[in-house]
Amino acid sequence: MAKTARRRQLESAALYPLDWTEERSGLVGYTKWFLFRKVPHDISWAQTLGAAALTAFLVQVVTGVVLAMYYKPDPDRAYGSVVNITENLTLGWLVRGMHKWGASVFIILLFFHMARVFLFGAYKYPRELNWIVGVLLLATGLFEGLTGYLLPFDQTAYWATVVAVNINGTAPFVGPYLATVLRGGAEIGPDTLARFYSIHMLLVPGALLGLIGLHLYLIVRLGVTSPPWSKEAAGGEPDDEPPPGRSGLVQPGPRAAGVRRRPTE
Repeated sequence: MAKTARRRQLESAALYPLDWTEERSGLVGYTKWFLFRKVPHDISWAQTLGAAALTAFLVQVVTGVVLAMYYKPDPDRAYGSVVNITENLTLGWLVRGMHKWGASVFIILLFFHMARVFLFGAYKYPRELNWIVGVLLLATGLFEGLTGYLLPFDQTAYWATVVAVNINGTAPFVGPYLATVLRGGAEIGPDTLARFYSIHMLLVPGALLGLIGLHLYLIVRLGVTSPPWSKEAAGGEPDDEPPPGRSGLVQPGPRAAGVRRRPTE
């Protein structure tokens, strides 16, 4: 059935902001490129571990922002603010529980995701760079968990942080300097809490967002790998012989060997 003039006008008015944005930014095209792409037909639930880890990270971001509105990074009031969030705020216990246990879920999913990538051989060419970015993501996520552990500033958090910082301080060469930077001095105290809070809320999340963005870009650019038992898996026998290499790239010869000369008179 043909569209009426009124319906065409309404559709044009509804799509105008989208067309205006696309013409000036190209975001719609990039969004389609990111979301709509071909994937192997034989992938399984194992390939969703990365998306699950990303979802856990987003939950951490949202709950962390809510908690930061009520948390007081002061040694005398930090624990009291955590108790106030848990016991007095509406659904505060839920938000804090999601943030506390979600941190462990995020790290566990990262390990599962990396184990799947390793077992499936998805770290091989041409995805080596994405594997390196994933390793950096795991190390940064672990550091985020370490800096957040001190923030309640109770006995458990205090002494666990003392042990963790002292272990890092035993590393060769940079260990003592790293421990001093983390403590903000010779011992763990008020400066340590302020330093851990700033690192936990600003520095490490920014690094995680940058690494996640690069990781997702490489995934979209290089595609999703098939399971090792798939006929489409990397390393299988190609259907056709690859074309011969072009002279000068993989078969170098004399510089003027391919130059066409004029016939002599």
